[in-house]
Amino acid sequence: MKNLIYIFLLILPGISFGQQIAKSEQGTFLLKNGTLVTVTNGTKKADLLIKDGKISAIGETINADNNTSIIDCTGKFIYPGFIDSGCNLGLSEVGSVALTQDYNELGSFTPHMQALTAVNPNAVAIPVTRVNGVTAVFTKPSGGRFPGTGSAISLHGYTPQQMYAGFSGVIMNYPSTGKRNRWDRRSAEDIKKENDKAAKELTDVWSKAILYARIDSAAKASSKSKEGYNPGMDAIVDVVNGEASILIEVNKATDIKAAIKWATEHKLKAIITGAADGWRVTEELKASGFPVITGPVLATPSRNSDKYDTPYSNAAKMQKAGIKIAIRTNDTENVRNLPYHAGFAATYGLGKEEALKSITINPAQIFGIADKYGSLEEGKMASLFISDGDPFETKTQITKLFINGWNVPIESRHTLLYDEFLDRDPGLESKK
Repeated sequence: MKNLIYIFLLILPGISFGQQIAKSEQGTFLLKNGTLVTVTNGTKKADLLIKDGKISAIGETINADNNTSIIDCTGKFIYPGFIDSGCNLGLSEVGSVALTQDYNELGSFTPHMQALTAVNPNAVAIPVTRVNGVTAVFTKPSGGRFPGTGSAISLHGYTPQQMYAGFSGVIMNYPSTGKRNRWDRRSAEDIKKENDKAAKELTDVWSKAILYARIDSAAKASSKSKEGYNPGMDAIVDVVNGEASILIEVNKATDIKAAIKWATEHKLKAIITGAADGWRVTEELKASGFPVITGPVLATPSRNSDKYDTPYSNAAKMQKAGIKIAIRTNDTENVRNLPYHAGFAATYGLGKEEALKSITINPAQIFGIADKYGSLEEGKMASLFISDGDPFETKTQITKLFINGWNVPIESRHTLLYDEFLDRDPGLESKK
């Protein structure tokens, strides 16, 4: 019986889903007569040439040779690929199966744990995500005080190294003085005790990190190697020295103020993430000069006393205060909804132009990869998509997708299921 079940499981994929996801194509492509939403240089009708993986030229009339594939974009729009500034995409497959989750390590201090090494390029959610115009994400670990190092990745490639988009940053969860969620039943006294303990832990760890950085600098100056092996401390040396970014996850208003003060005192190259209460402390955020990655936008208020639209309008209030903001989903399976998070933010005060920047050029600038991604400009990587309308609207269809110059099929688990069951042929005669 067991053997029969095993054989059935082997042949089931072949009889259920005969479709094979098509291969991506690389080459020279000329996108003709499209409306280019460049993000940085306005919107205009022009041709766009993709060559050697990059945007080779943008102009009113570009001639093509015999080796160029011409794509007619008449009546369609061309956008730069969207960037999700914080999620777990590629690090988790099935939420209820621990063996398929690789974003939360044991221990409180594990900054050396690299999310990039755990990315599964064949994750089912990746094609589902990119067919909605998301071509890159910042995928990150979660868990302890220093859960690891996240990385920006393009959503195309056979290996994590091929997907790497040029930015990595250490994640830090700042001690919280608030409740974890609406089901948190801890008393105010218990919350204070836990916060005091966490604050002391952070002080102790950072004091050791500063000392380690001094030892590291002295060793390099004398051309001597350090004694011992401490990968955790090695991972944050550049952060301590202000040479590498640290993404500080913090949400409550009082905690955001404390995190800003802490990062400023230590002269860190900080990025504030989460910032659910960012709208309450815009003056402090603006004065700090730290950029903010906020979201999810499609969420409920963190306080029962807040208005229903607080998460929707948070990004707009920070942006209008002069703070550079980017939007994230902070999700795994539904990273594909990134344009709708931005769309809600646009509707609740951010406006379409700034909302578009929050998922394109702003994250690219925050991550230091704006020379390659985030807008339609000559010389940048050809990560873009063609649509028949506004990508913030659910009715819009994306017809072509390019990631780093590769023409990626608009296929995913969802499209295959749709095709499979659109015209069903069970293959079995119905019993009368």
